[in-house]
Amino acid sequence: MRIATWNVNSLPARLGRVEEWIRYAQPDVLCMQETKQADAAFPHGAFAALGYETAHHGDGRWNGVAIASRVGLEDVSTGMDSEEDAHGTRLVAADCGGVRVHSVYVPNGRSLDSEQYPAKLAWLARLGTLVDETSAPDRPVAVCGDFNVAPEDRDVWDPSKFVGMTHVSQPEREALAALEGWGLVDVFRRLYDDDKLFSWWDYRAGSFHKHQGMRIDLILVTEVLARTTSYGLIDRNARKGEKPSDHAPVFIDTAIDTAIEPS
Repeated sequence: MRIATWNVNSLPARLGRVEEWIRYAQPDVLCMQETKQADAAFPHGAFAALGYETAHHGDGRWNGVAIASRVGLEDVSTGMDSEEDAHGTRLVAADCGGVRVHSVYVPNGRSLDSEQYPAKLAWLARLGTLVDETSAPDRPVAVCGDFNVAPEDRDVWDPSKFVGMTHVSQPEREALAALEGWGLVDVFRRLYDDDKLFSWWDYRAGSFHKHQGMRIDLILVTEVLARTTSYGLIDRNARKGEKPSDHAPVFIDTAIDTAIEPS
């Protein structure tokens, strides 16, 4: 099963590019973030034409998340609680081919002195609670998306440029580590130990061509998926060309362990 995540940075602006990528990358499940669409406007038909069922959670503003699956889409849930709604539409989950998949768009946090920074930490804590209440570490679970956290210094192009900023602060990294501590594996990092493997590059100052980026788009999976994951890729080619998203899609190739008995 190929599981992918991509912050598309406006699906209305980039639907053609997403369709093109789906045709050549052939993901079984694609989690999308920052769709910037209302539910009523989401192009379910375009994905259906490619063989995918879709679920979307969006209000037409700056957020919006979706899951496209060609291996089934059942038991869809959106959001976490009423407080989460104040931060926009940032989570959709569904069962896809035996895997409980979550597409998440973690709040940015703005700056360390912003009121949105503690709200970001609280959002990550609530995500951990939701996963714990709805799943189990011994089941096939994937939490995919734009986490707006670079897990380690090697996940940013120059740590000295990010001192005192969000995305790299110790509380953010500890919140991400707590989520992983429940039983999730940053499986791409397990596969590839190299520094400077980035998934996001600022549009400004030629950052992409200078390779000045961050790895903030993550696929976290339980061990039953991690141990059968054979390959992963950050598709930098999708960041090239005309009007790309500032994020590249990330995917892994995994399998559901046949030793797992249905719950």
